[in-house]
Amino acid sequence: MAAPVGMLPTGIPRYLGLAYCCGMAGFPPTAASYDPEAVRAKYLAERDKRLVSGRADIRDLRNDEFFARYRDDPFTPVVEREAVADEVDVVIVGGGIAGVLAGANLRKAGLRRIRIVDQAGGIGGTWYWNRYPGVMCDVESYIYLPLLEELDYIPTQRYAFGEEIRGHLEAIAARFDLGSDALWHTGVTRAEWHEDEGRWRIQTDRGDDISCRWYVLAVGILNLMKLPAIPGMADFAGRSFHTARWDYTYTGGGPSDPLSALGDKVVAVIGTGASAIQCVPPLVESAKHVYLFQRTPSAIGERGNRPTDTDFADGLAPGWQRARFDNFQGIMMGRPADVDMVDDGWTHHYAVAQHPPRVKGMTLEEYLRGAEEVDYQIMEAHRQRVDELVADPAKVEILKPYYRYICKRPCFHDEYLAAFNNPNVTLIDCPAGIERITERGPLVDGKQYDVDCIIYATGFEAELTPLFRRAGHEIVGRGGVSLAEKWASGAASLFGMMSRGFPNLFVLPAPGQQAVVTVNYTQLAVLGAEFVGRAIGLLEQKGVEVFDVSVEAEDAWTQKIVDSFVDSSAVMSACTPSRINNEGHPEALNPRNGNYGRGLGDWFGYRELLETWLEAGTFEGLELEVRSTAP
Repeated sequence: MAAPVGMLPTGIPRYLGLAYCCGMAGFPPTAASYDPEAVRAKYLAERDKRLVSGRADIRDLRNDEFFARYRDDPFTPVVEREAVADEVDVVIVGGGIAGVLAGANLRKAGLRRIRIVDQAGGIGGTWYWNRYPGVMCDVESYIYLPLLEELDYIPTQRYAFGEEIRGHLEAIAARFDLGSDALWHTGVTRAEWHEDEGRWRIQTDRGDDISCRWYVLAVGILNLMKLPAIPGMADFAGRSFHTARWDYTYTGGGPSDPLSALGDKVVAVIGTGASAIQCVPPLVESAKHVYLFQRTPSAIGERGNRPTDTDFADGLAPGWQRARFDNFQGIMMGRPADVDMVDDGWTHHYAVAQHPPRVKGMTLEEYLRGAEEVDYQIMEAHRQRVDELVADPAKVEILKPYYRYICKRPCFHDEYLAAFNNPNVTLIDCPAGIERITERGPLVDGKQYDVDCIIYATGFEAELTPLFRRAGHEIVGRGGVSLAEKWASGAASLFGMMSRGFPNLFVLPAPGQQAVVTVNYTQLAVLGAEFVGRAIGLLEQKGVEVFDVSVEAEDAWTQKIVDSFVDSSAVMSACTPSRINNEGHPEALNPRNGNYGRGLGDWFGYRELLETWLEAGTFEGLELEVRSTAP
């Protein structure tokens, strides 16, 4: 008898149970069905096609006058206003999930004057900018949308579409009055610590001069739009834009409406990551013809999206969302679980590939070979899915991913592969990239493709992009030292959220920053925002005017990070180039930019450490300057 949804049959090892739930017969594969040498050779051959010079070259959208227009806001008109000169309690840079959560927790701590500053025209962060057709999250909505219990809200879909996510973030901002003092369409140009005032001075590209006691960077992890540096892009005579600035004035329609103006248009889509797989099906439904230019196919599992069951909320106990967070995160870390609450491709495949089974007494060589076998079977299931859903054998071979599952962030979608059965879509295989863009369109292997519009579905700079670059402005601390100068050789922090020489500065935790990494970014943002809110609240209660991290605390934390670093370059260098393996150069990763705990980090240990530190209330590792009037 089959186990209930989310349950594992008694006595079946976890990795077999996950395969059982997915219907993957013969998992893990037998030796007879798996030839490791042949598989490695195939994967390496596919990698080498893509490991080409210049593959990671991108446009500098901050300084290139021609291409800077790709960053313009097509959704909200810029409203002229007078420059602001003000003193506030807190400035938060970023109005996305992290910034909204930081603001909410600071309100709970009693902070009154809070200014969010963001280049967007409103709340949402990545969900403000990404409004392309079909946009949705690939993490279950019940754990991705934050503060569901507090707002008494249940998402309408298992995987929420972008409009619902943005609407929920706007509702949080309204609940905590975070929008009234926000500065939209505003970029910070410089933040400088003023020792004599014990405050940060913030300057913006709209002439604002703001003083604040506490400075919070909530700049997100995928906030820098990536535009490839393909020769000739400026020569194209048609319309072009990035998916993160979708031009509905050209395409017609909306995120969930038909693209009504494309009936006589030929469209090129460059890229086959998460953005492309979501926007391609609506494009194929609406456009005269779609050319999709693919460098590397994604591994695309079933999303299984559906409306939320009407009885979902029945019987939910207080704390249900945190419990669901922890259940998912525990499975992602390879921990045993009696119930898989989320029960999707992440828990079935990604968790297993990241944490393959290890039997007592197994040698390292046996373990690594077993990991390859498990990974191979997962990828075979994905390649078989292409066979089942795509009719054209030529397209099938181009769409099959030949690399290990751990090499690229996986994708999940229910309509993308089937879209290739339409006669008005052509898939162009170009593993080495596009030669150039002419006035007529892309040129690949000497063949010209004439198009009316080019859509760059090329994503964002990687999560490991240094904090000082993601922040997008100069941050100058004590002694005139900038964060970019201090972190030039790698991160240096306490908990990945504070750094010596930058008093009263908090940074929301993120990859590459000496914290931990989570598949579900919201869970990390919730933890970081709760820490920032509670920490600032406690510092205010104690009458602390200025804090800084001690030398000893920062050195000790950084050493913990370095000691936890695992050099995976021997495995990851065999991967197809991607942002996961530093575009084919994992050997260049800096141990100082690692995580608290091995691999992606010890999430539960990290949370316990932060909560214990707050409960103690002694601010261990900080140097404090307290008001003489403090109690």
